[in-house]
Order: sequence, then C-alpha cells, then structure tokens
Amino acid sequence: MRTGEIFRETNETKIDVKVNLDGIGRISVNTGIGFFNHMLNLFAAHGRIDLIVDCKGDLEVDGHHSVEDIGIALGQAIKNALGDKRGINRYGTFFLPMDETLALVSLDISNRPFLVYDAGEIAPMVGNFDTELTEEFLRAFAFNAGITLHVKILYGKNTHHKIEAIFKALGHALRIAVDCDEKNSGIPSTKGIL
Repeated sequence: MRTGEIFRETNETKIDVKVNLDGIGRISVNTGIGFFNHMLNLFAAHGRIDLIVDCKGDLEVDGHHSVEDIGIALGQAIKNALGDKRGINRYGTFFLPMDETLALVSLDISNRPFLVYDAGEIAPMVGNFDTELTEEFLRAFAFNAGITLHVKILYGKNTHHKIEAIFKALGHALRIAVDCDEKNSGIPSTKGIL
C-alpha cells in the first residue's frame, strides 16, 4: 500500500493528514470550512484515494492559514506515499464538465513544482470559503507534492461549479498519474530519477 501521513503544527494550524493512494474510499475531512470540506471530499472520491484530514486552524482570523497549510500537508503526504515513483504513469490530464463549466487539469509528477492557474472571473465567496484560497491551496499542494500543475477553466459562469470542477478534475488527473503502468516497473523518466 502506498500511504503517507503528515502531522503539521504551527502557531496558526494543527493538521493531521493521512492518504492511501490504493484506498477503498475511506474519506473523513474536517477543516472547519464547509465548502472546503466538500471540495476535499470530491477530490478524494474522484481520485479514488483514502483521505483523512483533521485541521484545527485560526478561523477567527480567516481561512487562509488552514487552506494553505492543508495544501502543504496533503502535498507532502502524497509525495511520501509515492516513494521513488517507480512504475507510475507520471502524467495525468482530465477534462471535467460541471453543468455550464468545463475545467482542464493536467499534471506531471516531475519533482519540478509549478502552478499555472486560470479560473477566469470568480465570485469572492462561496459559503464561508474565500475563493482566492483555491489558488493558494493548489500552489501549496503542487509545490509540496513536487507536481507541475496546470489548471484552467475553459468556460463557465457559476463560481461553485468552477471550483468543484477543478477539485474533481484534480482527483481524476492525479489518479491517472499515480496508477501503475504494468508494462514498466521502472522510474518513468529517461533521467532515471524523479
């Protein structure tokens, strides 16, 4: 089993994250931010990974520290679960329609972290979630997982649909990338290392 666990404690957050890339759908998420809980649940369900996230953050300030630090911890946990990345597909791309919205997520588990993010115009809040934090989460996740990540909303109007499409597509793209290629048990790079 490819598993990773990160416990991260700062003056702003206390976070425990557990992932199993070969899971059976065990998901438990408590961030204190309802919409963000929903997005992480969708990410895990569509990525077919077991995910446990427990976060106690300084929500009396706002959600920024919690969302960013969860991205850090989740990225580190997935990086740990992947180990030397032997046999993985490495690349994953997924288009996801969500009503009037179409999202594209494409990623490379390259150990060369980068984020390109283009969601177009979005409303400032969905429920109690500051929508600017979507990009902050994705950046923290990509840089700590060692992933080159491209996220683009091709079109759409509803902010909830846009963000939901991103998280679902991220789950699918990650699943494609972390699945093992039966024809190759080596490192998926001509360099011999990722």
